[in-house]
Amino acid sequence: MKGMVFKLVTPVLLLCMLIPIVASAVNYRNERERLVRNHIIGAGIKDTETIRSMRTVPREKFVPTELRKHAYANQPLPIGYGQTISQPYIVALMTELLSVDEDDRVLEIGTGSGYQAAILAVIAQEVFTIEIIEPLGIAASKKLTELGYGNIHTRIGDGYYGWEEQAPFDAIIVTAAADHIPPPLLKQLSPGGRMCIPVGQPYFPQVLKLVTRDREGNFTVRDILPVQFVPFTRADE
Repeated sequence: MKGMVFKLVTPVLLLCMLIPIVASAVNYRNERERLVRNHIIGAGIKDTETIRSMRTVPREKFVPTELRKHAYANQPLPIGYGQTISQPYIVALMTELLSVDEDDRVLEIGTGSGYQAAILAVIAQEVFTIEIIEPLGIAASKKLTELGYGNIHTRIGDGYYGWEEQAPFDAIIVTAAADHIPPPLLKQLSPGGRMCIPVGQPYFPQVLKLVTRDREGNFTVRDILPVQFVPFTRADE
């Protein structure tokens, strides 16, 4: 009789354990869709690949466990070491500005949580991402591997110098505010390529800039909008 009772109860117990997990997954998916509808599409993002990526990548996986209830608020969140995961709208805007397609190779400076790299990896052929804060870089690399993003390559180091041996890149994205556009990154941008970078001093007004390089190698810089990013960290600081 004990054996029969055990067989009858076990599926019920398993079901009870699974219900909260399934409910959480559904809730996150619903919250993600609301975010995309209200704060991505609703804020003017039109690129279909950017929207698809924002609908696909689980932001809750990239924020600290205790903050997951805020994962789909349209705001930055702290991830430790004085760093943040960017506001979803800004992630979408920078992705759209880069005009990434499926054949592109993208360089990211400032891996952080890994979320922006994951967004880009859904669209691009390959993403190369550099993080100077070692614990963040290690954690992000592990998370991206666990989630199956096999086209993302990670490195710990000073992003100011880019990733020369993998250059040139079709697009470059910088997720921390520098006081100038790093010349090594300009050199690593392909003709026809785009770079999105916030420029300005910490705790002062910063400007998100879009840099384009034409087929002849000439650069054009366009101001997009005021932003507030964490400072660009260098190895010698």
